[in-house]
Amino acid sequence: MFGEGSLIPADNNFAVMAGLFVIAALGFLAEKTRIGALVTGAVVTILLAILAANLSIIPGDAPAYSFVFSYFVPVLIPLFLMKADLRKVIFETGRMSLAFLLAALATVAGAIVAVGVLDFAGRDAEVAGVFTATYIGGSVNYAALLDVTGLRADANFVSSATAADNLASALYLGLLALMPGWRWLSNRFADRDHSEGEIAEEEAGRPTAATLTITIAFALTVVVLGEALTNWLSANFGAFWSNWRYAIITLIAVIPATAFPKTMGKLHGGYELGLGLAFVFFAAIAAGADIPTLIATAPLLGALVIILLTVHAVVLLGLGSLFRFSLPELITASNAAVLGATTAPALAAAKGWKNLVTPGIIVGVFGYALGTIVATGVYQVWSLL
Repeated sequence: MFGEGSLIPADNNFAVMAGLFVIAALGFLAEKTRIGALVTGAVVTILLAILAANLSIIPGDAPAYSFVFSYFVPVLIPLFLMKADLRKVIFETGRMSLAFLLAALATVAGAIVAVGVLDFAGRDAEVAGVFTATYIGGSVNYAALLDVTGLRADANFVSSATAADNLASALYLGLLALMPGWRWLSNRFADRDHSEGEIAEEEAGRPTAATLTITIAFALTVVVLGEALTNWLSANFGAFWSNWRYAIITLIAVIPATAFPKTMGKLHGGYELGLGLAFVFFAAIAAGADIPTLIATAPLLGALVIILLTVHAVVLLGLGSLFRFSLPELITASNAAVLGATTAPALAAAKGWKNLVTPGIIVGVFGYALGTIVATGVYQVWSLL
């Protein structure tokens, strides 16, 4: 069974974490080769993790992965945003919001086409609603629609849907990372430089023990304050605020970056630390891609996500080209919709699109708010039909 009997036991936390870091390191080293530079380190990391997990070298699930998701992911945000001057972000965030709305529309189109083509034995509306939710928002919206549609009671469906979603998400993330290298595709979109702007280039100087320590202290403090504020708002004003966790962390991170840009600019190493942890995050996501389970138990759902994501990409790229968006903007919007507010900034940073990092987080969080509403609408309308 996937995840059992792996060479590295799931309960050996240090060994599992070492495996993730080795895979991430190989991703960076691969970029120094001709093929690796073409494929990109992010894709190499994802593919290596999928391969290692399905060959039972690393486990498919482990407490160490939960540690990465729980602790690395929130810390990534302030590390990437230490030099995010909000005054330089506003314009790009407006463009990204429009791109994300196109991505949400593309997801709805993909869900309608996929469920219309396939037969889910009277559960078409429920399936359309669940996958619309997860590919506009994320796991929070996915869980909400499982409750709304009643599919949570079907353990077989939930396990198969999760397997299909995990594998499709990992492969789609790799595809998004590859797209900018396809000249025939990139030439069809507006040409904009996303390497400058919100995250200033490093000033002369190298990271020191002091700057790295202060950087980590800053990131952890931002997360602590963000968690405390989120918990207080949730306790006093309802669970609705729990979905705004990353938005609150983002807001706290950009305040000093906007108020004291010169001071924050002297702290070197945060971006590089964040990028390294992002590759480990990619490896942890990809490790959950269970190919045998998908093939054995979820061929119909596998076909669903293939059709849905194909239509999503075609509609988004077609409309995006028409409305003069750049390919990096559309990739970041698609990433935020399909994979959420965590991978969107991580991939933008990995590709060097520095002024899309903060907008990627913001529209991803917007997806948490929008996903359940739109998905419930799709479910209700399809039920009436």
